[in-house]
Formats: sequence, C-alpha cells, structure tokens
Amino acid sequence: MTFLDMLGAAERQNDSMLCVGLDPEPAKFPGRLKGEASHIYDFCAAIVDSVADLVSAFKPQIAYFAAHRAEGQLERLVAHMRRVAPQVPIILDAKRGDIGSTAEQYAIEAFERYGADAVTLSPFMGFDSVAPYLKYHGKGAFLLCRTSNPGGDDLQNQRLASVEGQPLLYEHIARLAQGPWNLNGQLGLVVGATYPAEIERVRSLAPTLPLLIPGVGAQGGDAVATVRAGWRGHAGQTSAPIIVNSSRAILYASSGTDFAQAAREVALKTRHALQAARH
Repeated sequence: MTFLDMLGAAERQNDSMLCVGLDPEPAKFPGRLKGEASHIYDFCAAIVDSVADLVSAFKPQIAYFAAHRAEGQLERLVAHMRRVAPQVPIILDAKRGDIGSTAEQYAIEAFERYGADAVTLSPFMGFDSVAPYLKYHGKGAFLLCRTSNPGGDDLQNQRLASVEGQPLLYEHIARLAQGPWNLNGQLGLVVGATYPAEIERVRSLAPTLPLLIPGVGAQGGDAVATVRAGWRGHAGQTSAPIIVNSSRAILYASSGTDFAQAAREVALKTRHALQAARH
C-alpha cells in the first residue's frame, strides 16, 4: 500500500484524523522512567499500545531520539508499531533539506533505515533537494509550508516580488506542491493549527493534498477551527485528508504510573473533537 492508501485506510478503520507525535523527553517521563533515556522505547511503546486504535498516523520526531543516542530505540519502536498497528502509517518528522546527493542519503535514512511511510522536509533549497525522496514509490513527503511557530512569519509570510501575482512564500510553496513538484502524487504540506486562516488559504491552493497540521494541544491550536479550515469531504468521506498532530498534551497527560491510560483518554477526547468538527 502507498502512504496515501494507508492513511485513508487508517482514517476509516479508526474513524480518526488524529496523529500522535512521539517526542520523548526523559525528564518528563513518569515514575521509575523519569530521566532515563534508556527507557525511551518503553515509554513510547506504552503510548503506542494505548492509542493504536485511535489514530490515523504516528509521527516520531527524530531529534528527540538522536539527542539521547536512541536511534536504535527508534528502530525498535518502528518495528513495534508495525506489529501492533500495521494499518497506521508512520511519518518521520525530520524536516530535512539539503542538496540532492545528501538528500539521497537522508532518504535512505528515512525510508530504508527507519522504514517510515512519509517524511517531513524543508523546501528552502528547491526541488532538487526534494526529488530524491520521490524516487521511493508510494512514500510520502510533507513540505514545510506555514508552520505553527511565531518565527514562521520571518520568511513564510513575505511576498515574492519576482513571482507572478507576488504571492506570499507559503502560498508559492503550496502551488508548487499541488502542481509541478508533485510528480507522482506523493507530496503533502505542513500547516500549523495556530493559523486557521492560513490553513484555509493553503487548502484553496492545494485542494487535494494531505495536510499535516501540528499545534493542537500544548501549542494552543483549536481543533474545531483546524478541521473546518482544512478538512474537505462529504458524508464523512475525506476528499482531501488532514492529519492533526498532538504530542505533549497526549504524551504527558499524567506524571504517574497511569500515564498510558491518561494518554488514551486525552487522545479519545481529541479524536472526538476532531470528528465532531466535520459536521
């Protein structure tokens, strides 16, 4: 199955648009796990087990593993996700962006070493930095477009005088991803939940692309506004999918031994809010 096939199947099977981000911070781990980087796998696997039937995707953030020399634990975690939730796609949040020859190595890392179904990328260096990922048939690539951080305005909200119509940079990225860059139908866009008006604008420019939307939960993005701005469909069926990510609000819902159950409760509540917003 391609990434888009997996995404659609998981959304239908789990009745969900929710993505759980796996950003393990040992200092925030509960009980006996607290401060122990050697238990990153144990913590994340418990979260995965608790929410596997509630999500449309998982999104491990590679920096949270690499910072603790836990790349091997990430490999084990991906294998665990394949066992307990084979229908749920895995998006490696790496935000890579480099020249073509280096991008080829990063693509090997994402799709061959870690076995991800999709990866996040920075499009700043142009199409030749994206193209190596598109050689992997059926894999997905999400381009940073309108991110949820305040500093996104520094570049993404600037007008391009040299481009016809003088679009904002994020608008230009959306048009490229919907059009000439999307050679094999593999591209999606990252748009932050903290900017619902921009989500709606991106959706109008990229009406068929999947949108990965971080920022719901700890970053303050509104679930209802996010869905209304980005989801398109009829009678509950998606025509343009959105993947709404929540990380810290779910991972650290409790500092006690009930952390996995607490994570499930928050995930259930978030999933319900997202689904209700479709109507």
